[in-house]
Amino acid sequence: MPPGARARVRAELTREIADVARRHLASDGAAALSLRAVARELGMASSAVYRYFPSRDDLLTALIVDAYDALGEAAERADAACPPDDLRGRFRATCRAARDWALAHPHEYALVYGSPVPGYAAPATTVGPAARVGEVLCRVVARGVATGAVDAAGDEEPVLHPGITERMGLPAGSRSARTAIFAWTALFGMIGFELFGHTHNVVDDHPAFFDRAVDGLADALGLPA
Repeated sequence: MPPGARARVRAELTREIADVARRHLASDGAAALSLRAVARELGMASSAVYRYFPSRDDLLTALIVDAYDALGEAAERADAACPPDDLRGRFRATCRAARDWALAHPHEYALVYGSPVPGYAAPATTVGPAARVGEVLCRVVARGVATGAVDAAGDEEPVLHPGITERMGLPAGSRSARTAIFAWTALFGMIGFELFGHTHNVVDDHPAFFDRAVDGLADALGLPA
């Protein structure tokens, strides 16, 4: 078989394994994910699956990276569809895209933002994909600071890790960095509470509640109305 054809076959089988594993996440949960069970469903020998994913943790890592990347791509597309200087519109669109993706992919969202999988430690390769939504939010804030639409006043108390403000594209010691991290964590807190049922029988209209909460976060960031 020509090298190109072998690569296509390998890519197709890798996708099939990942698709079956995602179904197992939905039915059994991440902690019960088994390469042998995935192999059985595909009609493959478990040794064949191990050629693609040497361990359960390797398969979990691939699923985690895929989930983060899919969520990040949804957020990036929503942001890119807005005019660059419509800061509040970009922020709203990014937050809504994250919520929409989570509601459409609850088991993948739970894999990355739910309970840790016993015995699994995420490798460094997950860090970049995990940061994608946060980076979109930071770019919105950084644009506001660069154009003067957002106040870049210094933080009265250094509570962030050294150098993190600069990595976010914001002035050193900027209070906006702390507020952006607050908005990022609040966003996923709201999504998780809704998705995992914590606000059921508390909130009657989740979309309206979410939109108003997002506007409150935009206010905290100083994004122009």
